[in-house]
Amino acid sequence: MRLEAITWDRLAEAVAERALRTTAEDGSPWLRIGIDGAPAARPGEPAERIGDALRLRGRSVLVVGTGGFLRPASLRYEYGREDPDSYYGSWFDTGALWREVFGPLEPGGSGRVLPDLWDPATDRATRSLRVELPPGGVLLLHGPFLLGHWFPFDLTVHLRLSPGALERRTDRQERWTLPAYARYEEEVRPGESADVLVHADDPRHPAWGGLP
Repeated sequence: MRLEAITWDRLAEAVAERALRTTAEDGSPWLRIGIDGAPAARPGEPAERIGDALRLRGRSVLVVGTGGFLRPASLRYEYGREDPDSYYGSWFDTGALWREVFGPLEPGGSGRVLPDLWDPATDRATRSLRVELPPGGVLLLHGPFLLGHWFPFDLTVHLRLSPGALERRTDRQERWTLPAYARYEEEVRPGESADVLVHADDPRHPAWGGLP
């Protein structure tokens, strides 16, 4: 694939325009977009930019981060605080994401999404109120390991970091997670399965292959 430089603002505009031309395959009146990337790639930032671009185009938008859907510490740390396999497969509550985020946006759903469930700082439920997303609205879910769970995304963006960039941009105390991302690359191949692939080794100068 031939890559070309792009700014984050241009990327947001392009993804927003693509979203406006996209309809949910299951007939849902809501659009569900996944922004997949390791924390070092800061997937929340392009998610917010895309959300802003969609709002300017008249769409209601809800941005949700998977960091609000961690499992309790007793489950995350069952095999120790620095176990990459647990981080990969057990830290994020995918069942809650299906139930509280995707379930309400299924055809015939209520549209009332829970924006977060668990606060890792207090290790307690957040008790957040549900947010109603009107028909025609767009969910933007961002976080790591989003692909490979059969989440019903209508459009996906993967922020790729080379192994070297991932190590450099990951905080030293979090580098024990690196084997989990290597496993994700090997098992899921997110760069091949995502609709949009963004190379983000240099956060100031991202590159992509364009949109089909």
